[in-house]
Amino acid sequence: MNIDQKTYTNLDGNTVIVLKPTDHRLDITTAWQFRLKLQECISKLSRHVVVNLEQVNFIDSSGLTSLVAGMRDADKAKGSFLICNIHPEAKLVFEVTMMDTVFEIFETEAEALERLFLNLVKNE
Repeated sequence: MNIDQKTYTNLDGNTVIVLKPTDHRLDITTAWQFRLKLQECISKLSRHVVVNLEQVNFIDSSGLTSLVAGMRDADKAKGSFLICNIHPEAKLVFEVTMMDTVFEIFETEAEALERLFLNLVKNE
């Protein structure tokens, strides 16, 4: 699985990792790799993660499970876990499973980053 990774740091030194899977599927064949990448980022780089699903047009229960596990890891680390840019074809899966009520979801990466950094400033 190919994953673009970007790091953003604000003036206060808070770091946010943005992960963007570039394969078009987050399913049983790729979810475990994505899960490991989330674990690694949260434990070693930053407890604040944004997942950009712009290029993922198919997601199954394994993919959703990897996202839930990432959210739990971030919560345990007292971090943040946001999702943005859900591909229109994958959005239905979030709605049908009601996962759109579980995750913090934003239309754009910029909106997700803005919310996250605002929350970090407020909580200091």
